[in-house]
Amino acid sequence: MLGCGNDPLPKPKGYLRLEYPEAEYKKVASSLPFTFEENELLASTSKVKSSGKTKGLNVKYPSLKATIYLSYKEVDNDNLDSLLRDAQNLTQKHTIKADEITYKPFENPKDKVYGMLYEVGGDAASQSQFYVTDSTKHFLSGSLYFYAKPNYDSIYPASEYLKKDIKRLMESIKWKEN
Repeated sequence: MLGCGNDPLPKPKGYLRLEYPEAEYKKVASSLPFTFEENELLASTSKVKSSGKTKGLNVKYPSLKATIYLSYKEVDNDNLDSLLRDAQNLTQKHTIKADEITYKPFENPKDKVYGMLYEVGGDAASQSQFYVTDSTKHFLSGSLYFYAKPNYDSIYPASEYLKKDIKRLMESIKWKEN
């Protein structure tokens, strides 16, 4: 005659659960004066491209619709300050759409790699940016971009996954001796 007595409640909204494979890394060697490690399951590195004094390569993640753009420049005479300023200014351009920008210094004195990782929160075009240098010969900057309209909630899981790959990339940089 009588039911359970509880009023029916609507079911809560479901959330998409994105799972990515545990990363396995391999060393990438190119004609550029450094090596690094990339996620061998999801990433592929393009050929080196040159434009003036800048050389670059792209670490592509087709299944995540993302690319990490790497730009390498030689440090000569007095250009380190301008290279650092340019890298910092590129990140600051995202303040229009960013909710926050946090930064984490990076140091690896053993391999002479020093830099900064910027994490951009909000609907900015790039979720992560970084640079590394040895302060005397080498300067490498990188930016993560997705091939989608920047919607922070939607790209957050992929952004967090790729942030780990960026950290690994920074940690694995080894400068080649000329």
